[in-house]
Amino acid sequence: MAPLPPPPLDGLRRQLRARREVAPRDSFVRETFTLPRPEARTKAREWFARYPKAAYWTQVESWRLLPGDEVEFTMRRLPSAD
Repeated sequence: MAPLPPPPLDGLRRQLRARREVAPRDSFVRETFTLPRPEARTKAREWFARYPKAAYWTQVESWRLLPGDEVEFTMRRLPSAD
């Protein structure tokens, strides 16, 4: 029995692109990075050191593994620690 072909992902890609283009409705500052795994860990640690979680609500909002051991991830934080 032949393996099934992968499903078309064009519709999903369009939805994701449209959602990313819409301005967020909250006040969080977001930045997306694509880095090799060791540099991604370092970058996330830098964000948590510079913007402490307790004050800025800093978090890794989303992440995914890419070919070549790269990670695409989005960091999120409040613009200021009031």
